[in-house]
Amino acid sequence: MEAQRYQNILVGIDGSDQAMSAFKKAVEVARRNQGKVYAATIIDQQVPTMMGYAPLDSSILEQEKDTAKNLIDDCKAYAKSVDFDLVEGIVAYGSIKDTLATQLPDQYDIDLIMVGQSGLNAVERFMMGSVASFVIREARCDVLIVSPEETKA
Repeated sequence: MEAQRYQNILVGIDGSDQAMSAFKKAVEVARRNQGKVYAATIIDQQVPTMMGYAPLDSSILEQEKDTAKNLIDDCKAYAKSVDFDLVEGIVAYGSIKDTLATQLPDQYDIDLIMVGQSGLNAVERFMMGSVASFVIREARCDVLIVSPEETKA
């Protein structure tokens, strides 16, 4: 049986250590498979409304876009520091779960999704459920959940 070659790897980036750990591991998987990494930040425009705030206005949306671009730039800088340049940044809008599990994989022909075990804070996990567990259930491709790295004392 031939081993799976992962050519298009999607990683959800949210600014957490877990997401960055998943991205770093995705770079190594892509390097071994001569593949490409897609670093995606998804802006969920429903969260402020669900929390009782007004819908996103343009200044808040611009801040979210700037933050997303900075996260992607950080990922690209890391990739460059380890001599890997096949990284595409994606800023998407919509449901984080659906976008990561189905929409982006369909759009970019993704064959592996890598996500951190938990990137959201406790309140967001309670409200939205676990993104990782949703992706595992709904993705039409392989999913790799990256455990938090142990810190060395």
